[in-house]
Amino acid sequence: MGSPCEVLCETDDSAFARRLAEFARSEAGRIDRKFSRYRPDSFVHALHANRGQPMQVDDETARLLDYGASLWALSDGRFDPTSGVLRHAWRFEEGVCEADPARIPALLGRIGWQRVKWEKPFITLPDGMEIDFGGIGKEYAVDRVADWAASRSECPVLVNFGGDLRCSGAAPQSGAWMVGIESIEHAGQAVKRIELQSGALATSGDARRSIVIDGVRYGHIFDARTGWPTPETPRSITVAAATCSQAGSYSMLAMLRGADAEAFLESEGVRYWCLR
Repeated sequence: MGSPCEVLCETDDSAFARRLAEFARSEAGRIDRKFSRYRPDSFVHALHANRGQPMQVDDETARLLDYGASLWALSDGRFDPTSGVLRHAWRFEEGVCEADPARIPALLGRIGWQRVKWEKPFITLPDGMEIDFGGIGKEYAVDRVADWAASRSECPVLVNFGGDLRCSGAAPQSGAWMVGIESIEHAGQAVKRIELQSGALATSGDARRSIVIDGVRYGHIFDARTGWPTPETPRSITVAAATCSQAGSYSMLAMLRGADAEAFLESEGVRYWCLR
């Protein structure tokens, strides 16, 4: 998942706790292996190597492709499952932020979900284009583990993959899981604490991944229509929803709205916390 992952469980059933930990580890690994663009044995690598030929996908992959397509439509193309090629112009890694805007025009020619032929269960990806599940994969993994836990026990469980999380089961003895929203200025310190009794939280932000060009700060969330990071974004948006996939999608789509992030979230009727 490219981030710290943890599962918290309040129970005296040690056997269930061990099974939960093992499932969380194996399921996160399975999803990473299947959908990572960096692994030569992944579905994504095989699709890219198919060079414009139709490829049949399984039901799980089809659901994720459908979900990515729905986000593309909801965002008016700001989010695009084929925009991962922008990594060749922008590099946002821990401690390293670099940009080569001169490469953007050529890369835009390799972006555009509307150019992908998706007729379930077959997908045809034009040669030179790529699919990237990075915007939805981690949240999907959280939901998979939380659903597994809920189907097997009523024990309070919190699944947290890189700060995107979901709880299942009855509330813990304290009445709720206490979740902090991290300060922008002071890493590791919470500016707000949320009592989470059910559902999920996900956060999008640029506290550790941003770059300044000509005096303008840019984060790492790109508008696929322009190839540039969305301007005037909040520094951090945390959204609450029933599932981690929903929470993560809303926080990401709000960031893509830039200055209109709060207005978008208000129009969608979701609960959120925004830091600018």
